Amino acid sequence: MNANATMTALRLDTAGQSMSLVTVARPVAGPGEVLVRIAAAGLNPLDAKIRAGQGGHARQPAPSVLGIDMAGRVEAVGPGVEGFAPGDAVYGMTGGVGGVQGSLAQFAAVDARLLAHAPSAMPLTEAAALPLVFITAWEGLVDRANVQAGQSVLVIAGAGGVGSMAVQLAVARGARVSATGSVAQKTIIEGLGATWIDRDAPINDVVETHTGGEGFDIVYDTLGGATLDAAFVAARRYGGHVVSSLGWGTHALAPLSFRAATYSGVFTLMPLLIGKGREHHGEIMAEATRLVDAGKLRPVLSARRFGLAEGNAALDLVESGRAGGKVVVLLDSI
Repeated sequence: MNANATMTALRLDTAGQSMSLVTVARPVAGPGEVLVRIAAAGLNPLDAKIRAGQGGHARQPAPSVLGIDMAGRVEAVGPGVEGFAPGDAVYGMTGGVGGVQGSLAQFAAVDARLLAHAPSAMPLTEAAALPLVFITAWEGLVDRANVQAGQSVLVIAGAGGVGSMAVQLAVARGARVSATGSVAQKTIIEGLGATWIDRDAPINDVVETHTGGEGFDIVYDTLGGATLDAAFVAARRYGGHVVSSLGWGTHALAPLSFRAATYSGVFTLMPLLIGKGREHHGEIMAEATRLVDAGKLRPVLSARRFGLAEGNAALDLVESGRAGGKVVVLLDSI
């Protein structure tokens, strides 16, 4: 490839400001890397927080290209890479944190360990919405809680990005799943295979109505704060397990301890930030591919689509909380 080749990218030059379309050098795949021509970038609330200068834990200083999730096709492979070849459709959670270039660009050189072959049953423009939210759901339900067939699972905010993945993953593994949401989200939650629970229902009433007062085997909290406190109350006595992807506050553990239940936190960015465990992210995405191709997993997508030049508007929509599903930026349109 021409060493002087360039590409278009959307770059954040100053935190708290809008991103700008720029022409930059096209990356080259180094040892262990794959150069991907990006078809679509999936956006997450964390991307918006980084743009606003509020995502310090992501360690993505400006100037930088944002975008954690991507899907595309292999353009070239670097030395030592096996299992991928030019033309392969791939996806993963590959950058946008830890000082690594993100997916809001035409190309990215990414660690091959983070990638998996994309599903054949889903367009790349939809597959780009899966990586971060599916990995977060998997790490909580499978790696931490070891969800089993027949268990009762409560997902808090089951129509959200992580929540919708957790619902479908638990259903696919044979669990009996309930999920909280608004009245407007009832159809979405039921369509994913879960029993809908009004998010405003008192947690003690939920436990009594849906578990006969026993509590849920697994509770997956995706919101943190007061909902994590409620999750402690909802766990089954003697063996219940609570998982949270946003357990960053200060909480009283007495309700959990008095139930002889356990708790796990999930921090999905860790492999990207410290370089350890990246192979597992690729393995998790391979599991996502199997579920998609088996008809057991799909993203809840926003009805709106954006091109790269509209990336700021796309992040504005994510930030508003009114996207109605995952927001995807299409790179093929530039």
